[in-house]
Amino acid sequence: MEYIRIEKSGPVRTMTLTRGDKRNALNLAMLDEMLTALNETPAPDERVLVLRAEGPSFCSGMDLKERLAKPIKNNESPIEGMLHALENYPLPAVAVVHGDAIAGGCELALHCDFVVASENARFGMSLAQIGLAPTWFLAKKLMEVAGPVGAREVLLLGDPLPSRRLYDLGVIYSAVPKHDLETSAEKVIDRLARNAPLSLRAIKALLVREMAFRDGVYHGDVDQLVNATRTSADSKEGIAARLEKRTPDFKGV
Repeated sequence: MEYIRIEKSGPVRTMTLTRGDKRNALNLAMLDEMLTALNETPAPDERVLVLRAEGPSFCSGMDLKERLAKPIKNNESPIEGMLHALENYPLPAVAVVHGDAIAGGCELALHCDFVVASENARFGMSLAQIGLAPTWFLAKKLMEVAGPVGAREVLLLGDPLPSRRLYDLGVIYSAVPKHDLETSAEKVIDRLARNAPLSLRAIKALLVREMAFRDGVYHGDVDQLVNATRTSADSKEGIAARLEKRTPDFKGV
């Protein structure tokens, strides 16, 4: 694979994002590789999936240059399929976040069962700042882990938050000094790896199903509002402004 690396060591399977020179921005090819890997049935002896990334950032979200060059058609959300596969992966997943996790990168981390983050890492959903809005599926996850107050802070303000703030909100498992990140992550990974494999799979499936109740809430009208942002002139302006490192000039159209 070109953009990710899969490694297996005993009961631990590790997926590493390798597009570090692009801050692990998620292009369509990378999403396809991740989805393929997540759709593979883990071996019976595997007990935990670990998600890591190369480079200074964990993941900067969707590749905005590709987004401008290849506009989304039919209101599709190319990241949703991959995140759904991650959320429903049979094994508990641990995200080891050493650097910034922004937009889709934030969702990527939060769709894991445990997030162990360095205190120098930031998490954010800056969609409102570039004229976009999260889909029902993405917002649901943020409400699930952050609650109404935390979700409002992350989504409506849009500013990146330090990992310590997300830990205080109860969104992530731990936020530790940079030099303690690997030790802290290994403690969680090792604890999971020593648990009963059938129990881990049963509990993971149970927890995912318990939180599925929001899927049945009617949200067609909300989808229309979200989809309108994707085709708006404001979203094109917001993305261009972010790439050009300038303040966007939003018109409300």
